[in-house]
Amino acid sequence: MRNIALKLMYVGTAYHGWQVQKNAVSVAETLEKALSTVVCHPVKCTGAGRTDAGVHAEVYIANFRTSSAIPCDRIPLAVNTRLPDDIVVVSAREVSEGFNAIGSCIRKEYTYRVFNSRIRNAFYVDRAYFYPKHLDEGVMADAASRFVGTHDFAAVRAVGTDVKTTVRTVYYFDVARSGDLIELKACANGFLYNMVRAMVGTVLYAAEGKLTPDGISGILERGSRTEAGPTVPPGGLYMTKLWYNEPAGLETDPEAYNE
Repeated sequence: MRNIALKLMYVGTAYHGWQVQKNAVSVAETLEKALSTVVCHPVKCTGAGRTDAGVHAEVYIANFRTSSAIPCDRIPLAVNTRLPDDIVVVSAREVSEGFNAIGSCIRKEYTYRVFNSRIRNAFYVDRAYFYPKHLDEGVMADAASRFVGTHDFAAVRAVGTDVKTTVRTVYYFDVARSGDLIELKACANGFLYNMVRAMVGTVLYAAEGKLTPDGISGILERGSRTEAGPTVPPGGLYMTKLWYNEPAGLETDPEAYNE
């Protein structure tokens, strides 16, 4: 069996996240159905992570196994003719037997976009969080920096999710403004369910003066979800970079995929 890694992108508005769901359409289910018609057998895809409903991916890696001899350079065109316009397979490559899109991934970057203007922009609907009250990106950057490092992130995860540990390492959480668009980029060795969206909500609370940047460290130490900010809407969130222990051979920017 060949192990094939796919690089893809998708707009998540119409989907209930990546993972296959019993009663909702997901990106994985849609991709697997398209792939199965190309390779002529059922396909199970392993994805780089479980994105929430409505979340997008500018970069996403998935792998699957197949007995088909179809050349890798033919896979994207063949699959894309069977996919809706909001999911695109960019490239495909045969990888080692041990490569696993999630298990081999050592770092991930998510970008959250906030459209900060008194008047909303129709082109950012479900693509950025419309926030009409002016935000001070300097305060936001100060607040975001408090999440950097190895911490227990129980205070910024969905309540009730079951994980072995809530400790993660955040390598950077940067804030930058370009006109009315503010981008918050978070990179970590892993993220808890809703973690990025809750971190962003907490940064927005700090910008509003509802808590101080200094207070974020205490919130993390106490693990109190009620003290942290709200979980912001999913439409502003994008998976934007992935790093792997071994090259997937799919990168357009090698630095973004490898240590």
